[in-house]
Amino acid sequence: MSFKVAFIGAGSIGFTRRLLADILTVPEFKDIEVAFTDINPDNLRMVTQLCQRDIDENGLSIKIHSTLDRREAFKDAKYVINCVRIGMLEAFATDVDIPLKYGVDQCVGDTLCIGGIMYGQRGIAAMLEFCKDIREVALPGCIMLNYSNPNAMVTWACNKYGKVETYGLCHGVQHGHKQIADALGKDVKDVDIICAGLNHQTWYISVKTDGKERVQELREILPTIPDMIENENVRLDVLKNFGYYSTESNGHLSEYLPWYRTHKDEMKEWINLSSWIQGETAGYLRVCRESRNWFETDFPNWLKEPPFKFTAESRSTEHGGYIIEALETGRTYRGHFNVMNNGTISNLPDECVVEVPCYVDKIGISVPKVGDLPLGCAAICSQSIWVQKLAVEAAVSGDIELLYQAALMDPLTGAACTTTQIRQMVDEMLIAGEEWLPQYKDEIQKAKKRLEENPPQYNPTDGITQKEKTVEEMEQEAEKFRQLASAAAKENVK
Repeated sequence: MSFKVAFIGAGSIGFTRRLLADILTVPEFKDIEVAFTDINPDNLRMVTQLCQRDIDENGLSIKIHSTLDRREAFKDAKYVINCVRIGMLEAFATDVDIPLKYGVDQCVGDTLCIGGIMYGQRGIAAMLEFCKDIREVALPGCIMLNYSNPNAMVTWACNKYGKVETYGLCHGVQHGHKQIADALGKDVKDVDIICAGLNHQTWYISVKTDGKERVQELREILPTIPDMIENENVRLDVLKNFGYYSTESNGHLSEYLPWYRTHKDEMKEWINLSSWIQGETAGYLRVCRESRNWFETDFPNWLKEPPFKFTAESRSTEHGGYIIEALETGRTYRGHFNVMNNGTISNLPDECVVEVPCYVDKIGISVPKVGDLPLGCAAICSQSIWVQKLAVEAAVSGDIELLYQAALMDPLTGAACTTTQIRQMVDEMLIAGEEWLPQYKDEIQKAKKRLEENPPQYNPTDGITQKEKTVEEMEQEAEKFRQLASAAAKENVK
């Protein structure tokens, strides 16, 4: 088989190298074309060097075409894998640092909350340009597999306005699946799950072993497991109050809801610092910075490590490679993807992006009907959907009033700020992101005047944080941080 796969944001070591290895594990794909593109020439060079070494060591003749010109990379592509971070870590920092001055405390800030909303404004503006290039130079019917956050918003915009068939992919479902299997004393392959909801707000609505439904038992079993009690207390509290286990980690889940991050003293009840993912203030930004610094310093040592082996045993659980394999070979694959709803979840709006079970084979990607979500779960998702819809429409049109409304409707932002503070915070974030927000060019000039005339009403919080480690400190635990740098995602691009 011969077809072309293009990676945009290829300088993201965590995704690019792993996904490429997954794809090239498929025996039939030994002669495919691979293109990498990124705007960071140093990252692109380093990741290309690592991936080409993996290919060579596995005895394949594929030569990666590495280019700074994305249209060149997209030309004749059948699949585009997107893993960009628009604005890199410099813009990401504004998504969490500016809100902290107003009292909005986020752990990640890349999916919902004010950070995710503003990240979506940057991402959607760029993604629509990517879609235009795909329509013009890629093969007709080219499919985009999107790993970039805010996943639901980006996938929504690319399908509705970009006119490119786009599927949003995430690994949250797989991680929770493993937790549930361990709790039930089973292997993952022996636990059948159905998840449904929104990306990062997806619910395990069915969990079966040997044909027996176990989802109700999880309410009793999960709160008795010591590791869960220590590290998943937000998820357990949501399980207690809404009856279903959520796919998302403690830190992520805590920032999508109004109850866990609004008072510092109470935050200590829900957050620990054993790992950033437990809810540390700006924790993901810290580890991304550390990982970037470490990768740049440690890169020569990566080349001394054994190359990836393209074997079934080493293949990850990321969906991307399996989707391409199923479409090309006809081997059936079942996973949970982000798709336009169109009635799949019957008590959520048709025009939104939902994360649901899908089947892939030679015919294409099929999306079965899920039916109604449990009412409480649907209520949580419904609030998020309206934030997402407002944010998507704002990003496409450059309508600042819709952007204000998205921020006003966000659960955590609304719980922490007054309406005046929210409008000032949005203005300040627009100004900080001016370089990446062409659709708000005129509005940004007006925002500057507004903030000059009425200085911001800050309500600062220091949050619950850890000190960012220096490269010298990281060298004391070199192997640990090498693994973290390899796993860190989406630290690159525009």
